[in-house]
Amino acid sequence: MNQEHAARRLGKGFVPAPAAPLPAALAAYATGEPAAPYELLADREDGTVVRCGGIVAKAHAADSDCDDLAVRMRIAADRALAGVLLPPLRPGADLLRGRPVSLWPYGAPVDPGLPEAAPWEAAARLLAALHQVPLDGLPGPLPPMRGPAKLSRALGRLSRAASQGLRGHRFEPGLGPAVVRDAARTLPAWVRGTAPAPPGGVLCHGDLHLGQLVRGGAADGWRLIDVDDLGVGTPAWDLARPAAWYAAGVLSADAWGRFLDAYRAAGGPAAGPPGRDPRPALDLAARALTVQTAALALARSAENRRRLDDAERLMVESCARIAALPPDTAARAPAQH
Repeated sequence: MNQEHAARRLGKGFVPAPAAPLPAALAAYATGEPAAPYELLADREDGTVVRCGGIVAKAHAADSDCDDLAVRMRIAADRALAGVLLPPLRPGADLLRGRPVSLWPYGAPVDPGLPEAAPWEAAARLLAALHQVPLDGLPGPLPPMRGPAKLSRALGRLSRAASQGLRGHRFEPGLGPAVVRDAARTLPAWVRGTAPAPPGGVLCHGDLHLGQLVRGGAADGWRLIDVDDLGVGTPAWDLARPAAWYAAGVLSADAWGRFLDAYRAAGGPAAGPPGRDPRPALDLAARALTVQTAALALARSAENRRRLDDAERLMVESCARIAALPPDTAARAPAQH
């Protein structure tokens, strides 16, 4: 599909100038105005996002599976996900410069300057609701949750950063790529994204963090955004990042406890019943997210010729502890209760 056809499908009839930077082209695509003002929200290889008033336009990664993305967007627009996922303005994506583009209503994000007000309980309740959505009747074919694929991509990025053009950069002793690779080798192949995941599971977000929550007006509650990794898989993966942060000392015991209690109280299936130690259910996914986070931290530090910050160092240090564990090669089925 060419750009002119894509623009017409959105009802704008305007083709962004080929020489315009991608963010400006996105804004023009969303509004139909050749010089539309916009706010750049993100500009990474896996997603460029701009805001034009009440519209958010996203250019997804160039290597996105367009068929899977289309299903994920239809799921986000489905009535079964009302109140859980932010629905798109249009249920499909078009192509702009070879990248799928989607349009969404703007929602106010979590304020990173107010960590004490972070909506951990709201995030937990949304996850619990997502994990209990019946799969029958959802638009299909349902794609797999892409959590393991993101871990594989993070390890690949670290390998490239460690082998290419890092003149003048030195990793800290004992906190380099080797410790992350050693930790990754303790994980089953499916967790590393190098083998198919076990069958079964529930509808998962696949990349849960507080940046994936937004809210609209005063009467609107929080909603989950970013469906690029949405799919069927083990629900523990969606709890893994806060669990890993808690284990590494990045997230306080109070915040973790409130998140876990709210998830269990809302019927979430991933962490066992109230009063039971959640670690056996969450351990594998939490170790996977620790490896992913540490791999990205080291890659970024090398790419930007800088030292790890305190939170990043804690995650890499956690990898050193994981690397000392015996390998876990079992392909356990996703938990369902």
